[in-house]
Amino acid sequence: MGQIRLGVNVDHVATLRQARKAGYPDPVTAAALAELGGAEQITIHLREDRRHIQDRDLKILRETCRSQLNLEMAATQEMVKIAYDVKPDITTLVPERREELTTEGGLDAVGGRELVRKVVKNLKDGEIEVSLFIDPDVDQVRAAHRCDADRVELHTGRYCDARTPADRARELARVVDAAKTAAKLGLKVAAGHGLHYDNVRAIVGIDEVEELNIGHSIVARAVLVGMERAVRDMVALLRR
Repeated sequence: MGQIRLGVNVDHVATLRQARKAGYPDPVTAAALAELGGAEQITIHLREDRRHIQDRDLKILRETCRSQLNLEMAATQEMVKIAYDVKPDITTLVPERREELTTEGGLDAVGGRELVRKVVKNLKDGEIEVSLFIDPDVDQVRAAHRCDADRVELHTGRYCDARTPADRARELARVVDAAKTAAKLGLKVAAGHGLHYDNVRAIVGIDEVEELNIGHSIVARAVLVGMERAVRDMVALLRR
C-alpha cells in the first residue's frame, strides 16, 4: 500500500499568536503534538517581515523537533546565513512578497536560474538539502534539475482552487506530468499548498509524490479537535 510522508506546517499557529502579540499558542508545542499525531516533518516559513514564525521559534524547533525540520525561505543572503546557523534538515526556496496573504505561485527557476542556482550551491556547500517550491510545470522542473536542487515541491494551489471538474482534472494532470518528469530526472517529489481533507486523495494517488506539506487545513481543524487528532485524521488519508 505505502504511505506518503506528512509534513505539517505550523505557521498558522504562530499567526494566531502574533494576532495579539501574545506568548501563546506556541508553534513549538504544536509541532510536538503534530509529531505525536504522526507527522514525519515539521515545516515553517521564516518570512522577511516575521509576520508569524519568529527567529526564536526556529532555534527552539531545531533543538526540539524529533522529525525532520523543513525551513521555507526566500532566496536571500540573510536567509542563507540563518540556514547555516540553524542547520535545518531541508530548506525549501519559495518566492516571497510582503503584501501577499500566502505564497502566490511557485519560484521561477527558469527566469531566476542564475540566482537560484547560486543559492542552491551555497546551501548545499553547507550540507543542507535543498528543495524548490515550483509550479507544476515541466519546464520549471527541468530548470530545478539544472539548478542542482535535490527535490521539488509542486504547488497544488491551482488544483485546489479549480471550480469545475474539467478544470480540476486539467490542473491535476499538470501535477502528474510534473511529478513524473521530476522523478525521471532523479528529483525527490513533494507537493503542497491549499490541500485539505476533501481534496487530498487525488494527489495521494500520484505514485511519484513522496511527501505532502500541509498547514492551514490541519491547523484549522486543530482549533476544533486538537492538533494530534487533526494530524491523525490527515495521516489516515495519505495511505495508498
